Amino acid sequence: MTQPAAAPSIAPADVHNQTLLDNVHPPGWVNPQPAPRYNMVVVGAGTAGLIVAAGAAGLGAKVALIEGELMGGDCLNFGCVPSKALLRCARAIADARGAAAFGAAPPAGTEVDFAAVMERMRRLRAQLSAKDSASRYRAMGVDVFIGAARFCGRDSVAVAGHTLYFAHAAIATGTRPAAPPIPGLDKASYLTNETVFSLTKLPRRLIVIGAGPVGCELAQAFARFGAQVALLEAAPGILPQEGRDAAAIVRDALARDGCEICEGVKIVEVTPGAGGKRVRLERDAAMSEIEGDEILVAAGRTPAVEGLDLEAAGVQYDRRTGIKVNDRLQTTNPRIYAAGDVASAYRFTHVADATARIVIRNALFRGRQRAGTLIVPWCTYTDPEIAQVGLTEEQARRRGRIRTFVQPLADVDRAVLDGETAGFVKIHVMQGSDRIVGATIVARHAGEMISELTLAMTGGIGLGTIARTIHPYPTQAEAIRKIADAYNRSRLTPRLASLFRRWLAWTR
Repeated sequence: MTQPAAAPSIAPADVHNQTLLDNVHPPGWVNPQPAPRYNMVVVGAGTAGLIVAAGAAGLGAKVALIEGELMGGDCLNFGCVPSKALLRCARAIADARGAAAFGAAPPAGTEVDFAAVMERMRRLRAQLSAKDSASRYRAMGVDVFIGAARFCGRDSVAVAGHTLYFAHAAIATGTRPAAPPIPGLDKASYLTNETVFSLTKLPRRLIVIGAGPVGCELAQAFARFGAQVALLEAAPGILPQEGRDAAAIVRDALARDGCEICEGVKIVEVTPGAGGKRVRLERDAAMSEIEGDEILVAAGRTPAVEGLDLEAAGVQYDRRTGIKVNDRLQTTNPRIYAAGDVASAYRFTHVADATARIVIRNALFRGRQRAGTLIVPWCTYTDPEIAQVGLTEEQARRRGRIRTFVQPLADVDRAVLDGETAGFVKIHVMQGSDRIVGATIVARHAGEMISELTLAMTGGIGLGTIARTIHPYPTQAEAIRKIADAYNRSRLTPRLASLFRRWLAWTR
């Protein structure tokens, strides 16, 4: 038996972070003696790795799980959990400031206790970490090894002085934050999603590089906390992967919350300034500068494949896109599969979960389930949120033979009553049918609403069935039923309308 590597440092060193480490990288953990051979060895204990390990062990497989850093991966420690805790606080603060519109009398100035915001996040993260703990997985019958993994053959992996042999393996090491090659950035120092949640003092001025989902979510949150936020994006607009009409609504919301948005800019260099960090920008051949106390880099992710010695296992990979897999998530070594962010263009926790389940079926039971059949929704958790599933409007337009129905929230009673009319539901169907091929929702709770349409697409349920489904009134999800009604009305051709009129006249 061997002692694991020293635990990564998580700041600040308070009781909550100590609880977190006790669960996800226990300081006194003793690695077990390996079994002679495992049905499944899982490398990486983020969402995908944990699901593969728990699912396989629950089915009776002999499973080993290897993690060199923190169990729970990015989602628990540096991603979904801490970020959504902050967003909830930011939303409460924004609601308090806007309470006068609902008849409340808020204080003249709503003070933000940033230290309390961050303490709440750490407390809740520590509470949730018990689900991903090493001891919980050991109790499931999983051999948990804390240490760096390195493949040493096509059917073996080394960890902490042991060699583990396997019939099958799953690589689920996820991704790490990527830093753009900006001169001076490293010397100036910067935050990423792996360090921003260690802050205990609110930066007075925050520069966010990258206006994708993470950049926009955290820019809005920190602006609501009271920071002066500048959001920088190289593309012509924020959230470049979303529809332009949807992104425009979020852009307006960010601007109202005080974000300075700089789109279509090239960052020339970063230098230390007299009062902080200075970023030099170029846009349309014009130069400008912006200064901040902290820089947050949210400019993409890179697959975590370093140090795995994948060549020894015969596993091909690309340092930019990750591990190469076929549609059954099998790598170039038939014994080894990959799941989650390290092998997927969809880098979401729920996709990591779904691909892990595919790996269990295909690796252990010779299944042939294909990742390409998955219908994947996603959501950017700004306020309002943008949720998407299937084809975007741009993709639908390029494909042709698509009809699009749009329902503005301004015409939905509950959205009017809630004072949340900035948004819409947009659904695309195949021409001549009610089959849904894509949808976009912009609403405060779009992430909750998109599942009805995802279920419909997965189950082959069309707008006609949704129109016959009773929706509680009043809800913002009624916007979906309104679109279904609009589809039914579109089927009433002039000829049918004439026939109905004659029939009704005859039956009077």
